[in-house]
Amino acid sequence: MLPRMKTSDKQHGRRLLHPLALLPLAPAPALPLVPALPLVPALALALALACPPPAAAQHTPLVDRRLVDLLHEEFSGELAKESVIAITRHHRIQGSRGYRAAAEWLVEQLRASGFDEQHAWVETFPSDGVVQYQTWQSPSGWDISAGELRLVEPVAERIVGYPEIAMSVMTYSNPGHVVAPLVWVGSGTRPEDYEGKDVKGKFVLATGYGGEVHRAAVIERGAAAVVCYLDDERAQEYPDRLQYTGMWPRTAELPQVTFGFNLTNRQGEALRARLEAGEQVVLDGRVEGIGLEPYFMDVIVARIEGREQPGQELWFSAHLDHPKESANDNASGSAALLDMARGFQTLIRQGRLPAPRRTLVFMWVPEFFGTMAYVDAHPDFAGPALGGRVLANLNLDMVGEDLEQLHCRLELTRTPDSLPSALNDLVADVAHVVDGLAVRTPRGSLSAFNYRVTDFAPGSDHMIFLDRKVPAMMFWHSPDETHHTSDDTPDKVDPVELERCEILAGSALWYLADLDVVQAMEWVGATAAGAAGRLGQAGLEAQRLLLRAPDAGVAAAWSEAQNLLDHASRHEMRALGSVLDVEAAEPVKRAVAAAANALSQQWTALSATLRTYAEQRGLRGEAPPALIAEPDARVPRRTTRGPLPSDMPRRLLSPERAAAHDALPLDEIQRFELLNFVDGKRSVADITAALCAALGLVSQADVVAYLEDCVTAGVVAWE
Repeated sequence: MLPRMKTSDKQHGRRLLHPLALLPLAPAPALPLVPALPLVPALALALALACPPPAAAQHTPLVDRRLVDLLHEEFSGELAKESVIAITRHHRIQGSRGYRAAAEWLVEQLRASGFDEQHAWVETFPSDGVVQYQTWQSPSGWDISAGELRLVEPVAERIVGYPEIAMSVMTYSNPGHVVAPLVWVGSGTRPEDYEGKDVKGKFVLATGYGGEVHRAAVIERGAAAVVCYLDDERAQEYPDRLQYTGMWPRTAELPQVTFGFNLTNRQGEALRARLEAGEQVVLDGRVEGIGLEPYFMDVIVARIEGREQPGQELWFSAHLDHPKESANDNASGSAALLDMARGFQTLIRQGRLPAPRRTLVFMWVPEFFGTMAYVDAHPDFAGPALGGRVLANLNLDMVGEDLEQLHCRLELTRTPDSLPSALNDLVADVAHVVDGLAVRTPRGSLSAFNYRVTDFAPGSDHMIFLDRKVPAMMFWHSPDETHHTSDDTPDKVDPVELERCEILAGSALWYLADLDVVQAMEWVGATAAGAAGRLGQAGLEAQRLLLRAPDAGVAAAWSEAQNLLDHASRHEMRALGSVLDVEAAEPVKRAVAAAANALSQQWTALSATLRTYAEQRGLRGEAPPALIAEPDARVPRRTTRGPLPSDMPRRLLSPERAAAHDALPLDEIQRFELLNFVDGKRSVADITAALCAALGLVSQADVVAYLEDCVTAGVVAWE
């Protein structure tokens, strides 16, 4: 692996340019950079900023405590819990009739809360397994009425049935009836799993994910149906939990889909033991109903119109789908949004709150697929960086966990490095306030609030907002051992935690929706304070890279350290500038400019410190050397909207190239961020440098290989 890539702005001349000179902060007014300080004071300043003094004990919050108390009074975790129970009665698979039934119930609740047809509606999109929304193939419609798997030989025994355990039938199974022998195929996802085994016309037993096993066993080798159980660490620890898997057939596979069953680890191991003991095992499986069908996905949208700037929007989102019961994932987020919408509407109708200056939007979706269909139908759906109206998003996905039962915590994920935002500091500030509330309900837990503001994490609809350059954070709980299992039931949902998350999310976006000039200036101050600490920490990390480098690697370490510091500076400058996307009055611009100038001085001092340490290690020069000899100056641009699904660009590559693509040492977050950094302006070298600073070492060659695969798939083009 190559060392960190050096950005192209340092390759001309000897003077080290401040990163702000390369990427100007807009729309803040340009400021002359503060001259470099003398070396000794600069070193002292750098050390002081790298290790800031302890924070004052007194916390003065950004959000008005009277607002928080009002939302605490009106929002109801108990009502939200009742909504969780109602939602979990539906088998809410994307594109299914069960999902539509849940959506219809939710719209009825919005109507009862005072949202008329102009302020709450459903947008419906075809979902047949063929229609594509950008790069996302829609799921097929689906509906079944019954299912059962029985052991016929060597003994008669009922194993599992639908609808009592909804996850027992793999989603997107077709109706059918099969009586056939059972064959053990290991994971069931690899060619070697089938060597020497005749599975044609038989059931296969496997530990792989249902859809992958069905593809390998039924579609490629003619098996009749599949029976799967998971044997990972969680399944072994909780052997009587049934874990959810589904078919998710590709368009070309739709005519070949049969059916499958999910079993618990204990059930699967019992069947496997019989087979390995040499017994003849025969199963009788049947699924009844429609199965796959052309149907629809429903996206529910509700608006509270802004009184002064209705064209500026703050969005809440939650996915309504998932198999019955899926209480925390994500009936909890859907119910929390519903209660917030009801609560805000009530407060405004009663005159206890004025309508907000800007518009609040609530969105319930089939996860990923429905959001992508919405984005495809609304090309203007975008954040400020793309000239759009959507200022921020809070995505609530698993927000009701009972902390005492599940031993988890609330995680508030920051926006990724590709989209710096002051939203992160605002949400952290509000979370501090909520931490001080005594939230209690008659049927809730006595748990203490347990939360963390964490680095970006993928896995939900906030990724689509981020791709459209909307600053977005996800609220979720981790670890939740019941996630995607039959144990994700309403008894694991805590009204207290629901209410805390509602107050936190509602206070944060209401603050932005009603933001005035004074509040915006205070928000700049809070963001600047956080930025100084983060830049100081980046400086400390950069210093460690340089001080701990072996003698032969000092030059590369200096380049790596400076790249890290430059990236951190650009990141914090842009986070400050994001305040202006919400409120750009002149006093706010001046506040941003002043804070940016202070960060510029801090960057200058920290850079001088790195230069001093480099000289102590035997190097000379105003700037570090180039990291690689031949940076790639080509500029890629996106040709589609939305993040890529997990099988892209792989599914459009040749088998040989797909194998090479799989071998690229880029994880899910690196691939997501790589494309986020593709803005039609950054070169391959710039993208590589940004990835290195944000997520660790990557090579320019791997970045090029990924981009070339995306070009082949038609989702990226070279300028």
